[in-house]
Amino acid sequence: MEQKIHQGRNVKRFREMLGIKQEGLAFDLGNDWNQKKISLLEQKDVIEDNILKQISSILKIPVEAFQNFDEDQAINIISNTFDNCQQPASVFYNSNINQVDQFVKLHEEKIALYERMLKEKEEMMQRLEKLINNLK
Repeated sequence: MEQKIHQGRNVKRFREMLGIKQEGLAFDLGNDWNQKKISLLEQKDVIEDNILKQISSILKIPVEAFQNFDEDQAINIISNTFDNCQQPASVFYNSNINQVDQFVKLHEEKIALYERMLKEKEEMMQRLEKLINNLK
């Protein structure tokens, strides 16, 4: 029996791995999006291609990852790799170190972006408070 890939769950997994909240993803997607709409999107088995492309661009993760990632299959592959591997696990680990470094770098870039957004929001709030005080 072939298992279906749940694209919404995959979006949620990758979003959470990057430390991005639903509100942050909604903000990046634009005015038509909010936290509730992201929550509903993450419950969908299949997500429209144009939305997946936007999310892919925002999260910097290939569309194929959302379309093809199957957690059970990944666990089986990893388990079989380590069970049947004649080489020490460190060889397998070292071959993926650049991917981990890239993932960490992307994560740090997302954090920096989020911090910049928070700073800009704070500055905007201060300007609004000054305008309100000037109107009084």
